[in-house]
Amino acid sequence: MNLDWTVAWQYRFMLAEGVLVTVLLTVFTMAIAVPGGIVVMLARQSRFAPLRMAGTAYVEFFRNLPLILLVYWAFYVLPMIVDIQLSPFATGLVALCLNVSAYNAETFRAGVNSIRRGQHNAGLALGMSQWQVMGRIVLPQAVRRILPVLASTWVSLFKDTSLVSVIAVGDLAHNALQIRSQTFRVLEMLTVMAAIYWCLGYPQAKLVDWMHRRFGVSE
Repeated sequence: MNLDWTVAWQYRFMLAEGVLVTVLLTVFTMAIAVPGGIVVMLARQSRFAPLRMAGTAYVEFFRNLPLILLVYWAFYVLPMIVDIQLSPFATGLVALCLNVSAYNAETFRAGVNSIRRGQHNAGLALGMSQWQVMGRIVLPQAVRRILPVLASTWVSLFKDTSLVSVIAVGDLAHNALQIRSQTFRVLEMLTVMAAIYWCLGYPQAKLVDWMHRRFGVSE
């Protein structure tokens, strides 16, 4: 077997562009999916039944569909429904945001609901308003419980962005596969792609481990 690892160096700029797109997809998705998850969580917690049902339907629908199916749906079906043709990057971003927002909503809901009702009632008994109880008692504890899980979602999302390569988004996976098809260096490019993902993902995973030790809550 004749291996040629210099192909990675020859196409280093194309690989670097793919890494940049992967990072941008991850950052933009979380920037949208965090507030989006909060909105959906508030809808699920609402006392207004139609709003609560809408929030529940959103979570149950998008959380239980394969992400790859959402990507195809956003790319092929959404333009026919709204008559707007999005770029591959924007289409992938829409699909990722729909999926991650549903997961974030459940993460936030679990964090808020994990705070014992007695602490809420104790704050009210001390003369605090509902907003003061939420801001001083509930939210600080909820954030501490949510942060490690949210960080894990980030790491998972970083790898899942590779799925948008199927609609020609120029991320790391797409560019590496393009190089593979141009050079016929299958083993080299797949190995390089895996190595880059590992080098980028491993520090993030270790950071998540630290966050679990630092902020994890044990009852």
